[in-house]
Amino acid sequence: MGRHRPRRGKATKKSRAGLKVTTGETTDGCATFVFHKGKVAKNVQQLVRDMRRLMEPFTASRLKVRKNNVIKDFVSAAGVFSVSHLVAFTQSETTLYMKLIRIPRGPTLTFRICSYSLTRDIIASLKTPHMEPKQFLYHPLVVMNNFSGKGMEFKLMTSMFQNMFPSINVEKVDLNHLRRCVVLNYNAEYQTIEFTHCNIQVSPVGLSKPVKKLIKAKVPDMSSYADIAEYMTRDGNLSESEGEMDGPANEVTLPQKLTSRGNVEAGKSAIRMHEIGPRLVMKLHKIEEGICDGEILFHDLFNKTDEEILKLKKEKEERQQLKEERRKRQEENVRLKDARKRRSEKSSSNTKSVKRDESHTALDTSDDDDDYFEKEVGVKPDPDILKKARKRPAVSHGNNRRFKKFKQGGSVEKKESKTPATPFKKHLRKGKNIRH
Repeated sequence: MGRHRPRRGKATKKSRAGLKVTTGETTDGCATFVFHKGKVAKNVQQLVRDMRRLMEPFTASRLKVRKNNVIKDFVSAAGVFSVSHLVAFTQSETTLYMKLIRIPRGPTLTFRICSYSLTRDIIASLKTPHMEPKQFLYHPLVVMNNFSGKGMEFKLMTSMFQNMFPSINVEKVDLNHLRRCVVLNYNAEYQTIEFTHCNIQVSPVGLSKPVKKLIKAKVPDMSSYADIAEYMTRDGNLSESEGEMDGPANEVTLPQKLTSRGNVEAGKSAIRMHEIGPRLVMKLHKIEEGICDGEILFHDLFNKTDEEILKLKKEKEERQQLKEERRKRQEENVRLKDARKRRSEKSSSNTKSVKRDESHTALDTSDDDDDYFEKEVGVKPDPDILKKARKRPAVSHGNNRRFKKFKQGGSVEKKESKTPATPFKKHLRKGKNIRH
């Protein structure tokens, strides 16, 4: 019997179907790989995990990275998983860097991270954190401010950040999917970018605090009141902080009905944003063509002249030419090696076939001898006679081998020296004293 599969309810099926269909969203080619290269601190590893959580659901949240992995490994795997961007963190002795790489032909933007805060640090500083698990089922919005510079670097940064996240169709988008946003603010005075991640909360406007509590799923405790009117007309129904937050700047008229309580179609609601982390303050360091190995288009520390740029181009072309020559030479060497190997295998197979033929001919000659003997004599030959005749003569190895001479009893006979010992030497061996 197979394992029984539990039945799902109607509401569960509808929610799963809603996750598969994207209304007004274009997600083709917007997946990312977030990882770190080399040895980094534990806080940087946690920052990588926070960035993966921020990029959900279009990212590899459980990406395994080994020490010997290089950029080419991630580029080769990106085509299989339809990944469009790589986010790589590297750390030197003094500075932390973040690289944004566009797959498959670049460019590569390198940012120097001036300061950062982890998600756990930001949540610990909030009185009421808004970390709903369902808000990570949908991608965040991208809000960019002050990226209207004249330089080429502003255009590249704008296109890079916008293409990292899926685009939306304002007319068809479902407002229930807009739960988070990424805010990028460019500070022209310090030439830095402030990167923040926020939660979007929509609450109805014009309702007092007791009414807001009543429309929630959890009913408040009213045991200390004699009547519902006393609860509704008590003092301090609206706190000063809530009154300051709401205003014409953040009040909108909803075009759709939201799943949250009190937010109805064509009703007024206030949009509030709560930071949930991580937070980065970074500065553009350089822009390269290709994937980490092309021409430097922008650098915040060095400005090169046209002559230096031409010289660098020539050096790069020469290096590329040498690399191509080495590759061709290596391919030629591999081809010759394979050809030699095939020739040696063919010659060895030929020698084996020749030996096999010789053995067959030897057997055939023995059969021919038997037939000839029977034909001439008229009697079948004795096998012992032919075996003795066919026996090969022993191969003599010459007189170079030395053999010890044995007696009949089995003991080894010691050969005496050809030069006889003098009487003086004999007495010395016996230990006798000689007098003159």
